[in-house]
Amino acid sequence: MSRPTRKIAGAEVSAMGVGAMSFAEFYGPTTEENSWAVLDAAMELGVTHIDTSNVYGMGRSEEAIGAYLRRNGAAREVFHIATKAGISKDAAGNRCFDNSPEHLEAELDRSLSRMGIEAVDLFYVHRREEARPIEEVTATLVALRDKGKIKGFGFSEIAPASLRRAAVAPVAAVQSEYSLATRAPELGLVQECARQGTALVAFSPLGRAFLTDRPIEAERMPTLAWMKSNPRFLSPNYEANIAATDRFRALAAEMGEPAAALAIAWLLAQGSQILPIPGTRSVAHFRECVRGTELALSTEDLARIEEALPVGWAHGDRYSVGQYVGPERYC
Repeated sequence: MSRPTRKIAGAEVSAMGVGAMSFAEFYGPTTEENSWAVLDAAMELGVTHIDTSNVYGMGRSEEAIGAYLRRNGAAREVFHIATKAGISKDAAGNRCFDNSPEHLEAELDRSLSRMGIEAVDLFYVHRREEARPIEEVTATLVALRDKGKIKGFGFSEIAPASLRRAAVAPVAAVQSEYSLATRAPELGLVQECARQGTALVAFSPLGRAFLTDRPIEAERMPTLAWMKSNPRFLSPNYEANIAATDRFRALAAEMGEPAAALAIAWLLAQGSQILPIPGTRSVAHFRECVRGTELALSTEDLARIEEALPVGWAHGDRYSVGQYVGPERYC
């Protein structure tokens, strides 16, 4: 079966990718072999875009991808690989953002070394350094492209106004959280990406498991460093969000599809520039996500989904105060 595709900096890639943060134990313990099994499934199913970062497990995600590429000679020709840089630490060890040419190139070189490749297909600035003009950062990225170290570039979690400023050269992709649970991108970012011809790479397209048949259990929350402080996973919001998404799970079951597949299909129906990147440690769950690329939702289907989960259904903000440091808010 031919799968829908997306364009990123002239490259044609699968319309769904692999979010490789799960390779670094963000959602629970995993092994390199388990990450390889997900990549094997991606090869088998024609999923070609792999999205990682230098800070996922402090290089662990990139190392797992690099080891896979060394074991599978054909994989580098198949996979379109994206990574990120720009998150750093100051002299006191506090988290900060550095978009300087020196930092971005040094971190890119380390990423290339970990993955054993000469160039990355897509390189994002992971978080924008507020004090540095974004036009200047674009010039840095163009220079890295001219050196042959990257083929395309983008930004993560920037506002539509920043994308307009950054576009002194074509921006290949913007990564942002977007799903039935987080719809802020519809207030400008979806539209601006379409105008610019920029791919909107949607991370957490399954609402961090709320939009699946197997949401993360409450008893697991204390073991997950990020989730245990996130407003949507704190009581009573967590219980309210489980109850709300029960309607979505019931609808998916009535339609005879996994909830994850329905969530991915809904996202793909929002625009030809949108590319979801679910992350998972489970091959079976990955196959459910890929199923979403095979679904053609009717106008009636989309209306039923909206009725089950209307805009604004989620209880609690998507980030805590601390987690909001870095992402640009624009609405």
